[in-house]
Amino acid sequence: MKTKKKKIQFSFWYLLFALWALLLINSYFMAPREVKITYSQFKELLAQERVKEVIIDKEKIKGKALISDERKEQAFVTIRVEDPDLVKELHQHEVTFSGRRENIFLKNLFSWIIPMLLFVGIWVFLMRRMGKGPEFMSVGRSKAKIYAEDQLDVTFDDVADLYEAKEEIQEIVEFLKNPDKFTHLGGKLPKGALLVGPPGCGKTLLAKAVAGEAKVPFFSISGSEFVEMFVGVGASRVRDLFARALEKAPCIIFIDELDALGKARGINPIGGHDEREQTLNQLLVEMDGFDTKKGVILMAATNRPEILDAALLRAGRFDRHILVDRPDIKGREAILMVHAKGVKLADDVDFKALAGMTPGFAGADLANIVNEAALLAARRVKEVVGMAEMEEAIERIIAGPEKKTRVINKQERQIVAYHEVGHALVALSVPTADPVQKISIIPRGIAALGYTLQRPTEDRYLMTKSELIDKLTLLLGGRVAEELAFNEVSTGAQNDLVKATDIARSMVKEYGMSEKLGLVAFERERQSLYLQLPQSTSSKEYSEETSREIDSEISRIIEEAHRRAKEILTEKRGLLDKVANILLEKEVIEGEEFKRLVSETA
Repeated sequence: MKTKKKKIQFSFWYLLFALWALLLINSYFMAPREVKITYSQFKELLAQERVKEVIIDKEKIKGKALISDERKEQAFVTIRVEDPDLVKELHQHEVTFSGRRENIFLKNLFSWIIPMLLFVGIWVFLMRRMGKGPEFMSVGRSKAKIYAEDQLDVTFDDVADLYEAKEEIQEIVEFLKNPDKFTHLGGKLPKGALLVGPPGCGKTLLAKAVAGEAKVPFFSISGSEFVEMFVGVGASRVRDLFARALEKAPCIIFIDELDALGKARGINPIGGHDEREQTLNQLLVEMDGFDTKKGVILMAATNRPEILDAALLRAGRFDRHILVDRPDIKGREAILMVHAKGVKLADDVDFKALAGMTPGFAGADLANIVNEAALLAARRVKEVVGMAEMEEAIERIIAGPEKKTRVINKQERQIVAYHEVGHALVALSVPTADPVQKISIIPRGIAALGYTLQRPTEDRYLMTKSELIDKLTLLLGGRVAEELAFNEVSTGAQNDLVKATDIARSMVKEYGMSEKLGLVAFERERQSLYLQLPQSTSSKEYSEETSREIDSEISRIIEEAHRRAKEILTEKRGLLDKVANILLEKEVIEGEEFKRLVSETA
């Protein structure tokens, strides 16, 4: 195999720099050292006949003389003074002298022309390194990454699930492949397609698949890359992006994280003429100006559509909105199989069961599960990835990695064991709870000292009032178990209480599930559609009396769930002690073993 030698490109600036360095070395290191003396000292040395030879030019007198040592000649230099008797004195003392005409060109060349050229060369070199382009530092050029037709090997086969989304954008692929199919009927393709959905669900992958299927260039850029500190840069980049896209047409422009650029105007507290809004205005103008018949398709992705400017979403701009949602159980199974193609799997891996354990997981989460399982198998020096590694990877993502080395005292282990068994027994007793898969008191993550893992039997999109009450009872089961076993409570139920309070508050303020307050919604301002952001504290639109009634209803719902959990665990007190002691001994109880223990006791 031949190795390619790295080519060294010749540059005029390299030669100029080498010449300047050579002159510098010659001037400071190779040139003889000259002693500077005054003109009066020169005249004294001349009178003492210690000057041997001199060279006279217009400004200086150089020569050799016995200055400090009468036996050793030294080079000297002095400033020339108008002295009409100098030549006579030199003849008188028999000193060899000569004149020299100064080369003005060489003096100017080495004094300021070469340094100036060197400075200009360094400046040009730095400008080229900082950005190639005709504009200053290339700030006005678009930073979009361009993928050629043969660089994108992503197709719809690589995008598992998302059947509805792929069907929606199939028309875009068909138009780029065969535009006459639509234009001869007078139809117009939507100018922009906005991919909307939670993070990690495959919006960017789907956009690349469109370009891969159509075999056209793909311009990819993030919304945050348009705006810089310089005024007007964002608008210039938008113009440049569309101009370059027209040159490459047919092609696809994809703007990721559109909310960074297209946030609604007028909500900026600084004012309405900031750089971001100017960039957005330019984008709106460009979208109005380009024609889809030329083959330029604009696609964008966001997980915060509620904050986008209305002008972006109107017909004629991003007029097709495509939902890229979290996959259902069948979709999760298909996504797991796609990501596991390059992984050596054992025969016991059940993708359907894994899909059932991961409700609410996005495509990126499922890809992470397969990768974590492969790393765990490699850590355990296994040849294949088994079901145990897959389940362990799911637990790592949900609760964090195990911390077996963490030292926990005996009393705390007992509290954690009773707490987790309390959750499990309540889950087994309420009708709508998911079945228990595992109970563990091995610490995980940052703060989890134990956990009870449940496996959903199906995906749910709605919850009834009875299911929410069962959920509340389940959350309070750990706290009640501590009360029964130790006649005292700990801080371990803090997260359970937060979740229970949120559920009860939503039942009263949002879902109209309070008989006392009736079918009224008291919470109007909602959080982001797809991001788990804290709810904003909006001003209340109800009286203080109603606020007290809301608080009273929330407390009543939680107290009733607490009372119900206490009744369940009081009835199963013997089973609570038995399972807790086994858990303290084994640290982990699987779901099947837990069911067997319960059936044996019953």
